[in-house]
Amino acid sequence: MARPWEADPTTRFKKRLGKSPQELGNTTDNPDCPDIWELENGDVAIIGRDLTDSLGKSLPEGVSVGSDERLVVIPRNMMVAAKPDIPNV
Repeated sequence: MARPWEADPTTRFKKRLGKSPQELGNTTDNPDCPDIWELENGDVAIIGRDLTDSLGKSLPEGVSVGSDERLVVIPRNMMVAAKPDIPNV
């Protein structure tokens, strides 16, 4: 059965949502910086720490992580900084 939504591997990065990890002080300028990006197709890409193995063991009831998904964590200040760039619709 086809899923109602699939990630499009052919889309491209459009613009950062919020502030850079450097502006927020979330990085030491290593290549492992958290980030949030809008894609050209309107979907959102999140770069964060993969905590699937640890947090995935204690998911709330009704929440699951598919075999092709990862539970990613980003700093709270990054999501708050992205809020003004996230459209209402």
